[in-house]
Amino acid sequence: MKKIVVLTGAGISAESGLQTFRDADGLWEGYNIEDVATPEAWKRNPELVQRFYNERRKSVLEAQPNAAHKALATLQERYELHIITQNIDDLHERGGAKNVLHLHGIITRSQSDVDPAVTYPIDGWEIKAGEICEYGMQLRPHVVWFGENVPNLQPAAKICSKADIFAVIGTSLAVYPAASLTDYVPATAMKYAIDVKIPYIKGDFKKIEQPATIGVQMMVNELLAK
Repeated sequence: MKKIVVLTGAGISAESGLQTFRDADGLWEGYNIEDVATPEAWKRNPELVQRFYNERRKSVLEAQPNAAHKALATLQERYELHIITQNIDDLHERGGAKNVLHLHGIITRSQSDVDPAVTYPIDGWEIKAGEICEYGMQLRPHVVWFGENVPNLQPAAKICSKADIFAVIGTSLAVYPAASLTDYVPATAMKYAIDVKIPYIKGDFKKIEQPATIGVQMMVNELLAK
């Protein structure tokens, strides 16, 4: 069974009503990234950071997987599908995908502020003040912030290195180290790039300049017809 590896970004979730991580003005939902997505912000104003992610979590839980999420999951009928996502939502899982690796964490879980490997499910949409991990520290969102290590980067690189087919969907490839994953894909792999505006990308990619809900279905139809 051939292995398909898919790298997804904010563009695939935008059509489910979730704002892209960083808009053209450098803001995320009206907030400066430095105020809500760094370890320094958490130390400086944990109440603001917690409130921000609680609101994002509520939006994620209210959103529904779209046609692109669901179409990708259908590839599992014929291929070994691995999805590597930069997104912190759970829409791939709810869309039916079984093998999903989150590079930047997943907002529906909390984590220890001492050890990011210690995570917990969240009851509802809020992490409340006073909810602590096994080390006695306040729980925080299970999200990789700017300036923090990306623990899943090496596992993701290993998956990419074994791809027979590789696709980049809905990402500007502007965030590192995630963008470097394309360098690990074998030269022999069949490659697709899907987005409304496809960024510069090294390699021989078949480019489908469409929104994810349209472009992914085009790719899936082609792959399932083989």
